[in-house]
Amino acid sequence: MQAEIERLFDAAPSVYTDQDFLLFERFKAALNEGRVRAAEPCPESSTGWRVNAWVKKGILLGFRMGAVVDMSVDSERQPFFDKSTFPVKRFASPADVRIVPGGSSIRDGCYIGKGVVCMPPMFINVGAWVDDGTMVDSHALVGSCAQVGKHCHISAASQIGGVLEPVGAMPVIVEDDVLVGGNCGIYEGTIVKRRAVLGTGTILNRSTPVYDLVRNTVHRATGDDPLVIPEAAVVVAGSRALSSGPGKDWGISVYTPVIVKYRDAKTDTKIQLEDLLR
Repeated sequence: MQAEIERLFDAAPSVYTDQDFLLFERFKAALNEGRVRAAEPCPESSTGWRVNAWVKKGILLGFRMGAVVDMSVDSERQPFFDKSTFPVKRFASPADVRIVPGGSSIRDGCYIGKGVVCMPPMFINVGAWVDDGTMVDSHALVGSCAQVGKHCHISAASQIGGVLEPVGAMPVIVEDDVLVGGNCGIYEGTIVKRRAVLGTGTILNRSTPVYDLVRNTVHRATGDDPLVIPEAAVVVAGSRALSSGPGKDWGISVYTPVIVKYRDAKTDTKIQLEDLLR
């Protein structure tokens, strides 16, 4: 399948054939079933992950092949228009996932594990991977190709940014048992290692270093490597005073994420209440 997808992506025909569309449907089925994914664990990698660029090519191919069609349930009261290749995802069994009524949407071509809870309104985009037992809360977004592990909580209004292009770029990775607090944002291929906790309003991206008060170090993205938040780190939104120029004279501070501790039994007790909602 990989060779066929790459061939069709790299040499776009003037007209797509029925066989081309069948290829894309097989590819999308593999995404839905979790047999292929945009990024996957890789013990040999320094970050523990590797990008599958050909999978991203397959998703982009779907946008290229699709035509904009009417997807409305009621075209007068609530019209929807999108690419014919990416309708709303269908689920084989209602026992596999809980989607609470109220305006949520999950796009076809993403993997949703068993026991995932979706609180309205939230959105999961194509290419995403949301593993077993994770909760995606109200007004939260899981972007294109973002990878979210098992038993995570993506709290209300949080944004897990998608990285679909360029095809070789690492998407955002949130590993198992991570709590993303309300109104957080994780962008630009950041990797959040397992059991980390992001406090309310924490923003993570390539441009912002993370100051680790426990280990007396600074975590930052370097070269082609993404920002990596260590396992079990508890990160909160902080500020750092400017040390020179007008910023210093005016007493200005800029936002910075800060690791204030590493997860312990007390932290686990504080975040355990979410289990009652599942």
